Amino acid sequence: MLQGLKRWFSSRTSPAPEWPELVAWAESRQFAFRGVRDAEGFVVEGRLGAQPWRLEWGPPQRSYVKGAELRLRAEMALPSELQVLVLNRRLQEEMERAVFDQYVEGVQTRIDNQTPPEMRWIVMFPKLAGSELGALRERFAALANAKPWLVSWLEGPLATALGATRLPPESPVVLMVARGRLTLRLALPSPDLREIETALRLFETAMRESRRAASAGTEVDSPSTQPSLWSASAMSPDARPE
Repeated sequence: MLQGLKRWFSSRTSPAPEWPELVAWAESRQFAFRGVRDAEGFVVEGRLGAQPWRLEWGPPQRSYVKGAELRLRAEMALPSELQVLVLNRRLQEEMERAVFDQYVEGVQTRIDNQTPPEMRWIVMFPKLAGSELGALRERFAALANAKPWLVSWLEGPLATALGATRLPPESPVVLMVARGRLTLRLALPSPDLREIETALRLFETAMRESRRAASAGTEVDSPSTQPSLWSASAMSPDARPE
């Protein structure tokens, strides 16, 4: 019985790798790879220069992602009040419809803490015009509480990297800044190494470009995203998304 308990505890603390290709990839780049206990998924931790980042694959943390989700995060020491969102066009349209149905046609008129910040920001902040998005306008939407910062961030390498993504239009892609943290979230049903490498390259570009945009010293407004009652004009029936 004692040997059985030892084997059980050993299997709990040191599970055999289920993704040998990913483990080898992480080791070759001196990233830290570990499985997630009691859930199907894994975590990879690495650095861009001196800046740490964290990659997670596993069950989704947002209802708009169906199936497994890939997340990348980095604490970028950006202004805590900066709120920025870039997402694929299909998801933006679906979020607008969901917000309208939940808070306008329904009886609920209060944005609460259960509402993801992405959905709150969709109705709070103005979106960039197509002329400002340039080549991204057909596939992406972008909004922020600091438009000059967002425009600067999307210039050059980041716009090129976003435009190079080849995910289906219905596949969620969300790149956001909140509380100084940069996050990339996308649907990834299986942990394909090529897809992970592509996402990491995009994220590292976003990291570099966020540092560049921040160095410009753009002022950032800080409207509240705390639970609040909407005014009657916040999203009137006339403004319902088609």
